[in-house]
Amino acid sequence: MHAYRTHTCGALRSTDAGANVRLSGWVHRKRDHGGLLFIDLRDHYGLTQLVLHPETPGFDMVERLRAESVIKIDGEVVLREGSTVNANLPTGEVEVRVLSLEVLSEAAELPMPVFGEQEYPEEIRLSNRFLDLRRERLHKNIVLRSRVIQSIRTRMVAQGFLEYQTPILTASSPEGARDFLVPSRMHPGKFYALPQAPQQFKQLLMVSGFDRYFQIAPCFRDEDLRADRSLEFYQLDVEMSFVTQEDVFQAIEPLMHGLFTEFGEGKPVSPIDDVKTFTNDFGQTMEHKGFERLTFAQSMKWYGSDKPDLRNPIKMQDVSDHFRDGGFGLFAKILGADEKNAVWAIPAPTGGSRAFCDRMNSWAQGEGQPGLGYIFWSDDQQSWGGPIAKNLGQEPTQALMTSLGLGQGDAAFFTAGDPAVFAKFAGLARTRVGTELKLVDEDQFKFCWIVDFPMFEWSEEEKKVDFSHNPFSMPQGGMEALETQDPLTIRAYQYDIVCNGYELCSGAIRNHKAEIMLKAFEIAGYDASVVEEQFGGMLNAFRYGAPPHGGLAPGIDRIVMLLAGEQAIREVIAFPLNQQGQDLMMNAPAEVEERQLKELSIRTQLPIKV
Repeated sequence: MHAYRTHTCGALRSTDAGANVRLSGWVHRKRDHGGLLFIDLRDHYGLTQLVLHPETPGFDMVERLRAESVIKIDGEVVLREGSTVNANLPTGEVEVRVLSLEVLSEAAELPMPVFGEQEYPEEIRLSNRFLDLRRERLHKNIVLRSRVIQSIRTRMVAQGFLEYQTPILTASSPEGARDFLVPSRMHPGKFYALPQAPQQFKQLLMVSGFDRYFQIAPCFRDEDLRADRSLEFYQLDVEMSFVTQEDVFQAIEPLMHGLFTEFGEGKPVSPIDDVKTFTNDFGQTMEHKGFERLTFAQSMKWYGSDKPDLRNPIKMQDVSDHFRDGGFGLFAKILGADEKNAVWAIPAPTGGSRAFCDRMNSWAQGEGQPGLGYIFWSDDQQSWGGPIAKNLGQEPTQALMTSLGLGQGDAAFFTAGDPAVFAKFAGLARTRVGTELKLVDEDQFKFCWIVDFPMFEWSEEEKKVDFSHNPFSMPQGGMEALETQDPLTIRAYQYDIVCNGYELCSGAIRNHKAEIMLKAFEIAGYDASVVEEQFGGMLNAFRYGAPPHGGLAPGIDRIVMLLAGEQAIREVIAFPLNQQGQDLMMNAPAEVEERQLKELSIRTQLPIKV
């Protein structure tokens, strides 16, 4: 017999009745039933109920044991009686009558219990992560993560991709977030950087002729933390040669659809076989199969966000024409003040009550806004009500609300001004309305592509044109667009995948021509010498024959977070940092010894406390 177990704690079934077995695991829970001691024994695979009689050797010792102690038992598998069968447990038809027992490791008093799923403060959970990870929900999430990554690898290889590794110690890059720097002992005064992403290396692999690359890549960004962002994270890094944007979509959509179908516990996933119609910002209409597509401009106009949650059916509309000729003085004044100003409506089906409208108005004030204009028609009214309807008049109000597809029992909210300023708030209001009115179908995974991002944007802070997104993207129209178009009208071959309001990845068809890359950086205010210094390796490679290529990088942590139904990625990472970027269990970051700093030719200069 094996030294520790013949079976796992999740393996025994009714067919094992009568067998002599050996099990090892943690004491999950103890229950004293009139002399009989019941123990739920837990390991990685599940739970098995043990029964100890007072005459069982070691009974007194086990009676005193704390939960989470580790024991080994020998015993006989017996069938449970009908009323004691636990249908919710895979091993629930049997229990093990303990014949002998050995304590392998006795647990001290616990700082937090493992049994149950109570919430505990972050400090306690992360300081004792080894206990936290024993809890069923978290343990299940980490197992899910492993299976998702394995499925990704299998699916990528099946599509002809091969996995390659790229460096962890690399050069600092000026774009994106702050780098984590690593001092070089052999080159005093110089530093490596941990990669924010393998961007340049994966493009260089394409230039080297490797065609279809992927990697489960660790990435590091020294940026402020939030629920769906960490200082270190993993992404499915992908790059392909001789491809168009459409080719990238066709490669990734089956992967994402397959993953969420496989691990989504039966929730509907956006189909990829249905034919859809897409109209771009220039009025060109085309048909395609796959996830829904929205241009960046459409997404901002309809949803107030470039990562819209399409489970929420509310689509905002520009209703400026209904107010341009007066009727409601405030909006007419705003529209007349600047030609770029607009009035947007946020439809609120079933929201037709003064109480709801007043709650939304109070919420808007809590968000730092002066308020939120509204029109509503409650069941006890004869017509549209609210200050806007009163000033606008019933007939114009009816025309406005009809254009929004609204009627009795409904409401609409309005924002006015420069859309570039109020779009984010309007998007938050849309989310609030959909959530409050329970319009969001949360039991599904709704995907979309956001495409046609602006190549450049105006930096009000620096008073110049700058890149709006990825500087390595190919501008639509190539060199001709860079030389002849207003930079702020140029679109890039950039795209994001969004699911349920979360950006899962960004990607682009890359700029593979050195002269186009230099021109794009010139427009953004970078001298050619600076570009050569910062990106010389990639530019030089492009001069020796580079294939058209493109890719993207879905975030592993966010994918698993969505599949697990969690709200924070720390719940799907085995050993996460806290919101201050600290590892409370390993005490990192920490001070180092003076001799270590001396070896690296470094002195610390701490900020002066005021």
